[in-house]
Amino acid sequence: MINTTDIIETINMIDNENLDVRTITMGISLLNCADSNIDASCTKVYDKITKSAERLVEVGEKIEQTYGIPIINKRVSVTPISMLTAVSGGDPVKYALTLERAACELGVNFIGGYSALVQKGFSAGDRELIESIPEALARTEHVCSSVNIGSTKAGINMDAVGLMGRAVKRAAELTSDNNCIGAAKLVVFCNAPEDNPFMAGAFHGVGEPDTVINVGVSGPGVVRAAVSKCPDGDLTEIADIIKKTAFKITRMGQLVGTAASAELGVPFGIVDLSLAPTPAVGDSVAHILEAMGLDMCGTHGTTAALALLNDAVKKGGVMASSHVGGLSGAFIPVSEDAGMIDAARCGTLTLEKLEAMTAVCSVGLDMIIIPGDTTPETISAIIADEAAIGMVNSKTTAVRVIPAIGRAAGEELNFGGLLGCGPIMKVHEGNGSAKFVTRGGRIPAPMQSLKN
Repeated sequence: MINTTDIIETINMIDNENLDVRTITMGISLLNCADSNIDASCTKVYDKITKSAERLVEVGEKIEQTYGIPIINKRVSVTPISMLTAVSGGDPVKYALTLERAACELGVNFIGGYSALVQKGFSAGDRELIESIPEALARTEHVCSSVNIGSTKAGINMDAVGLMGRAVKRAAELTSDNNCIGAAKLVVFCNAPEDNPFMAGAFHGVGEPDTVINVGVSGPGVVRAAVSKCPDGDLTEIADIIKKTAFKITRMGQLVGTAASAELGVPFGIVDLSLAPTPAVGDSVAHILEAMGLDMCGTHGTTAALALLNDAVKKGGVMASSHVGGLSGAFIPVSEDAGMIDAARCGTLTLEKLEAMTAVCSVGLDMIIIPGDTTPETISAIIADEAAIGMVNSKTTAVRVIPAIGRAAGEELNFGGLLGCGPIMKVHEGNGSAKFVTRGGRIPAPMQSLKN
């Protein structure tokens, strides 16, 4: 039975607390688009994407109008392109340009999957794709790229870590006239999920259906408002409030995913119940932590508060949908979160504190702007540290850092839109990690990998 109070509460969440569906993402398998001729393969890729997702934007807009639920992004993810370059050979950038053309034809916000999975080593096409990433991102607007360099089962591929440090730096350099946006569309994973609807890390895993709809919901403003209404409750009460709120948010995502699946005639995959912030006031994960009693995000106690938040979000969400997946938890992208921007500006939130927080949150070091003279070796060391946290803790971790070419710590970079803005955060001076990261080889998988 429909409860009028619940309806009014949901309307208030949408109108006043920034509740939205952050994305509906159609995953599309391109395995049947492989061809020994790269031009023929690109034609197949374009035709399959544009045919499979031709109604994605239209259906998203129809659901918005029918239910009054904002759907901020309509996106596409595809099979890791390195799997196609393994067959076709040739210049991988041709695939990136094909993806861009398809995204423009469809009218989607982003298309992800210019990706490679190299956690245990390189196969045919992997190195070529990784080395092409900076050019591919510089020549496209909607294409996003990700590379998985480690896992709990495989360990960490340090040769790939070295390549990715150079790729991140070069991607920033090639787009230095556009706020180094290339690096903002590139993420390096450990334990990458194959059903993630969020960019820049979305790709369509080989175990997924031919096409599938995944939904990413977001409601940090709703959670903050709920926590704020309990100023004197203990942390058990706070956890309970967050669980109940996450349940309501996830039910909305389930509704949208089910409706989109029916309209498009493709399977419904998962709801990713991540709290994904925006630069808008009142839509901040940091402000949730501060509502729990912290003076500012980054102070002592932040990691514990984030652990409580992340766990409660998952517990509430899994009761609301039988198919929860993706990343699911709390994101901490600095430039996209108004509270974290403020904390970084005043120095309370540092790179080292963020690294500690990633041990208990959904992803990792996300949308962090670093000085433009940071060396590729230092970037590789940052990636290796974050991958180690993911590997040992059997969780997804990621690095999306943006070297601000020509700028120093303390200055700011402004991307606009959902990517926001933020201060350039200080990294350790010097290049003390160079010898370690250039040794190459593979960091062995931890004992946790032997679970069979």
